Amino acid sequence: MSKAIITDVQKCLACRSCELACALAHCQSQILEESLRESPQPQPRVTVEACGKFAVPIQCRHCQDAPCMAVCPTAAIQRHSESDPVLISRDKCIGCGYCIEACPFGAMEVTNDGKAVVKCDLCIERTQVGQPPACVTACPTGAIKFKDVSNISADRRKITAAMISESLDNE
Repeated sequence: MSKAIITDVQKCLACRSCELACALAHCQSQILEESLRESPQPQPRVTVEACGKFAVPIQCRHCQDAPCMAVCPTAAIQRHSESDPVLISRDKCIGCGYCIEACPFGAMEVTNDGKAVVKCDLCIERTQVGQPPACVTACPTGAIKFKDVSNISADRRKITAAMISESLDNE
């Protein structure tokens, strides 16, 4: 994939703005007040999990060799090309849950109506028109970012080099 969602857990406040934005982006009305009357109720595809002193937003990593795709008996989970996100066809999904068991990140859940499985789709409707995923836009601290995969390692190297340089300056 050319872009991925990354999280700086040191910046996450556990405010759950990402969860709310995700649920709204995937509901029928996409309006908070109206979404409360929708059936099934809106459901986020990102979940903020507490982990010690940190909070970690968990969502599908769109694995290159996605185990969820491999175990799906109806081929409901597919990727159109190598650079596309892994998506679930609600029409083909039978809600068997094999993919939930196969996901190494716990990023998949049964829908609120119990008829299928949902997971992060990288807000494909938004990203296709050049907008970032809803969780990224909603994050008040910038803890969640949508970055080019090729830049992630380069950015990490710059941070590491700066930390080493700073520690050497303090000697």
